[in-house]
Amino acid sequence: MNAGRTIFSQVLDHLPWYEFQKCVTRYRGDYQQKSFSCWDQYLCMSFAQLTYRESLRDIEACLRSMSPKLYHMGLRGRVARSTLADSNEARDWRIYADFAQVLIAIARPLYSHDPIGVDLDQNLYALDSTTIDLCLSLFPWAKFRKTKGAVKMHTLLDLHGNIPTFIDITDGKVHDVHILDEIIPEAGAFYVMDRGYVDFARLFVLTLCSSFFVTRTKENVLLQRRYSHPVDKTTGVRSDQTVILTAIDSAMAYPDPLRRITYVDAETNKRLVFLTNNFVLPALTIALIYKSRWQIELFKPATDSTLCPESGVKKGIRCEFRTDLAGLPLQIFMVTLTSLLVRLRSGCVDRLEMWKSPLATGV
Repeated sequence: MNAGRTIFSQVLDHLPWYEFQKCVTRYRGDYQQKSFSCWDQYLCMSFAQLTYRESLRDIEACLRSMSPKLYHMGLRGRVARSTLADSNEARDWRIYADFAQVLIAIARPLYSHDPIGVDLDQNLYALDSTTIDLCLSLFPWAKFRKTKGAVKMHTLLDLHGNIPTFIDITDGKVHDVHILDEIIPEAGAFYVMDRGYVDFARLFVLTLCSSFFVTRTKENVLLQRRYSHPVDKTTGVRSDQTVILTAIDSAMAYPDPLRRITYVDAETNKRLVFLTNNFVLPALTIALIYKSRWQIELFKPATDSTLCPESGVKKGIRCEFRTDLAGLPLQIFMVTLTSLLVRLRSGCVDRLEMWKSPLATGV
């Protein structure tokens, strides 16, 4: 019989409890709370995400079945369905949003040197959104279509470690391109995105901030070729051109030249046309940068499946947790915190094993 610490409590060792308390104090999360603290709420919700609990009743039944171990897991308050429901309703979701930023700042340096499949020294970010379907009878405020409810989760993913650095929840009708107004560009970094973010006025802001972007062009974008550069067609690159925008509105929004790269994927035989404002990297590297964008496509299903109540059911929010407007960010940031906790644990273990290796110790 195992008499040691539970795995859950060992994973929690990587969380900065003092920083969590600072976030709680900032929004008075434990004000007039005597028995069930914000820390207890976070532990219950994290346990629910890691063990795929489907409702508050499921969380209560699972935790109460191992009551003697709750103290050693870090839980001090009594776990009850009504208490957890009241906490989810009353607590400010910004506590967990701020704590997520703390974990992001800790986790990113652990993965800063991880390979991303591209020979690139700068930071590489992928920007995309996912539509989360909601039931209108439970979420009447999230009207998306006549008989359908939805919200959008916009994510900026650091591809070194696949760590989300920016998350925003908007109405399902908000176009993806508007999120570019909320992001503060990082000088020298690369931002890779799909065609939904092609807005030349906003892309020019990235250029003015000394940032680089890689995206796919649309069929109706009018471009005029200025120069053609030699390419190695055995790599799949078909053309590498310097172009300018010819439409009046587009040329006024983005007056600088652009780089257009045509690439044929050998696996699917599909022709892809990329646009970028970087004229230094090889054309094949630009194509590989866009290919790395698929890491965010792997991150989104992981988030959706965690939010999904049953396997095989179309992605949706667990309606028994909380269904009001403020409850949705609470659940999403709980999922994000759980993902960051796993990444933090994995990163610390990998570095510890590297430190203990014979090469690192000189043995």
